Amino acid sequence: MQPGRFPGDRQFAFTIIDDTDVATVDNVAPVYELLDQLGMRITKTVWPFSCPEGSKNFGASQTLEDDDYLSFVVDLQRRGHEIASHGATMESSTRGRTLEGFERVRATFGAYPRIHANHAFNRENLYWGADRVDIGLLKALYRRASGTSADYFQGHVEGSPYWWGDFCQEHITYVRNLTFGEINLDRIDPAMPYHDPTRPLVQRWFSASDAGDAAAFNRIVRLQNQQRLELQEGFCILATHLGKGFSRKGVVQDETRTLLTALAARNGWFPTVGELLDWLWTRRGGRRLSAREWRRMQWRWARDLAIRGISARYRRGRRRRRT
Repeated sequence: MQPGRFPGDRQFAFTIIDDTDVATVDNVAPVYELLDQLGMRITKTVWPFSCPEGSKNFGASQTLEDDDYLSFVVDLQRRGHEIASHGATMESSTRGRTLEGFERVRATFGAYPRIHANHAFNRENLYWGADRVDIGLLKALYRRASGTSADYFQGHVEGSPYWWGDFCQEHITYVRNLTFGEINLDRIDPAMPYHDPTRPLVQRWFSASDAGDAAAFNRIVRLQNQQRLELQEGFCILATHLGKGFSRKGVVQDETRTLLTALAARNGWFPTVGELLDWLWTRRGGRRLSAREWRRMQWRWARDLAIRGISARYRRGRRRRRT
């Protein structure tokens, strides 16, 4: 076997950023036990606080205010997994709650998180919604599809009640932006992690592969994609929700277990997201993302987003027809 490009002469790199939506100890602990057995360390986002105002879609999620979940996540850090930010809680937070949440994370884990991922329609999201992109047509289409106004997301707007961009600029190293349906991000984002001077409150951006639930995760890491990732000596940061269908009654679903076991047997490097991004930053020298590359990424993101939406509607229709 030829020496690989990644640490330890590994041929590819693979990791996961696990968004905390609907996560509980019961539904994610079995997945982390499997990852530990396979020698994979990943990055888990957390919410420091529960949501007293209620949350229609995410109210079942556990937070650091739940004692069993707090103990579980502290143990994950001890086991080598990385803790990241998904905001203060599952619904919109003004500056006070956002900053209090970061202080809670620092008190619990010994440092502010280095990685942040915006969550859904939280108004404190930084450069989110149509502000994720620059192409006018894509901005208009996104606003129409999402029903959000031009000024809905305000984390980067100084003077807004949701402003926290100054804290991000000082303390957060990496923020997630565009996501794609491709396993090998080296083919999508050639400068990652990159700084965007038009969005100066974020030190460095990174892209991710997108898998909203277990079924999408299994499609991304299917065997032919694993083989391609290894042959191309690529890397993958797979954004998913390990609380969405990965385990049932304490057991990881068979397909996910089989695919992860096969992936772990390959000649791969399985770092946390922060470790992979640090490695890429060092070797790429902080290369600027060119205007041409950025345009291509925006169109590819929009295409993949549309495909995922159409596929999701098709699968929902099939489930309704079967019931």
